[in-house]
Amino acid sequence: MQPSERVLADAAATRALGRELAALLLPAASGQEGIAPAPPPTPQPGSQPTPAPILLLEGDLGAGKTCLVQGLAEGLGIDEPITSPTFALAQHYAGLRASGPNSSPTALVHLDLYRLEQLAAADELFAQEEEEAIALGALLAVEWPSRLSFVPAGAWRVTLSLLDPADPEAGRRVLIEAT
Repeated sequence: MQPSERVLADAAATRALGRELAALLLPAASGQEGIAPAPPPTPQPGSQPTPAPILLLEGDLGAGKTCLVQGLAEGLGIDEPITSPTFALAQHYAGLRASGPNSSPTALVHLDLYRLEQLAAADELFAQEEEEAIALGALLAVEWPSRLSFVPAGAWRVTLSLLDPADPEAGRRVLIEAT
């Protein structure tokens, strides 16, 4: 996938982009070809775990990061409310997405590193949640990835910025690129 830049008119367009990214990152549940392989439903003995698809969500407060994650959840068939895990740091969600006559389980790990100022603490929490995401076959969405001391290999960076910082309803610009 080449870097892609778009203008999103409103929160609904931001959620729609999240649904689109969910289909691209976890294609097995949607029956589509995507940019990242879906992990096998059960690990094979002695095999290496499949890396979790990772989205690094960057942008100022109010830029639409959590709104995008709400769209990811919708695309994954998760029907519980999605809120920013700023105080919980991480939230885990399970869903069920229909694919023709069958349905398949999905999962999302939503991590928010905003409150972690120590790089080592952010790195440790990321490692724990990445391991959990791999075990669940989950998509891992990370808000405030700049708190990490490294850029996770194979991740996709999604940078959101408000078109008018004084008016969040004026829309946002999004840039999606491979790391």
